[in-house]
Amino acid sequence: MASLYIPGEENTVHDLLALGALVTRLDPGIVPFSEADNYTLHVSGGEYNVAANMSSCFGMRTAIASAMVNYPIGKRVEAAVRKAGVTPYYKRFAHDGVRGPNMATVWSDRGQGVRAPVVFYNRSNEAAGQLGPGSFDWPALFKGVRWFHSGGIFSALSPGTSELVIEAMQAAKKAGAVVSFDLNYRAKLWTAAGFSGTGGNGPEKILRKIAGYVDVLVGNEEDLQKGLGLKGPEIGYTAGKLDPSAFFSMIEQVVADFPNIRAVATTLRDVHSANRHSWSAVLWFDGKSYRAPAAELDVYDRVGGGDGFAAGLFYGLLKGKEPEEALRLGWAHGALLTTTPGDVSMVNLDQVEGFISGGSARIQR
Repeated sequence: MASLYIPGEENTVHDLLALGALVTRLDPGIVPFSEADNYTLHVSGGEYNVAANMSSCFGMRTAIASAMVNYPIGKRVEAAVRKAGVTPYYKRFAHDGVRGPNMATVWSDRGQGVRAPVVFYNRSNEAAGQLGPGSFDWPALFKGVRWFHSGGIFSALSPGTSELVIEAMQAAKKAGAVVSFDLNYRAKLWTAAGFSGTGGNGPEKILRKIAGYVDVLVGNEEDLQKGLGLKGPEIGYTAGKLDPSAFFSMIEQVVADFPNIRAVATTLRDVHSANRHSWSAVLWFDGKSYRAPAAELDVYDRVGGGDGFAAGLFYGLLKGKEPEEALRLGWAHGALLTTTPGDVSMVNLDQVEGFISGGSARIQR
């Protein structure tokens, strides 16, 4: 089996180009929605977060292809993208002043202690869901791109977005870029978009078609089962939440069904309370298995930890690090991201490397 080919840095325009929806995430903190009067706005998106993290923490040259609505909320989102240092490629939509199309809103409180976080969506008439094949000039965009990333959240928005992901992956392959995909299986998104069952219109068929173009896949055993229809332990089964045996037991099926896939990775999380998690991560890379250490996290905001993990892992692979080191970069960055509000990294590479080296939280003077 051939190893994963990482393009060199010569003539690079973007180390990573992501395709996904940009959203506003409204966060009332620890106050339940029904009682909340104030919200913090974070700019987010499962695919965008990876590009933003790689830029802000790791100094990579990244870009996002997405939908943008020309109204004040759109301007707020554009400002955040600029601040993160991510180059935007937008297909623009006009707002009709009444119904949209809109930039989607994700509502997410942090929970507290034994009270779990809550997440729900308002993706009605979302501009990103109107994207489809032909929305972007991929041959032009992929000049000088080393890595392409998308995910299951964007794919689930509409039949057009799934087709657009495939179109982009085909162009990425032609350009010689690495292709990654985070399964991020969200049943309610697929159902709301009209995808149902396991037949011709089911998410499984679509995600399996997408997986046929993927080099690096991110997803846990539940994602692999529900998203790709692979057999595995009963959902919810654990021999220990940080035990990777269930994940690694499914890799043989992944490789048999998708011989193009060179790496599969996921985080491992044991949630003791909203604010206390045990955290690890695992990677299968070219036939070998790797596991990050276990860490005990005091969590401020758990949303985005998986995207933080993916960003550090991809950075490590792009920089030519050994698989175990790349895994630890993702593990450490994902852990640190849970200590700050929002989905986008507020830490730097020195802090990531310090965490890997066993650094403490002693005050730095």
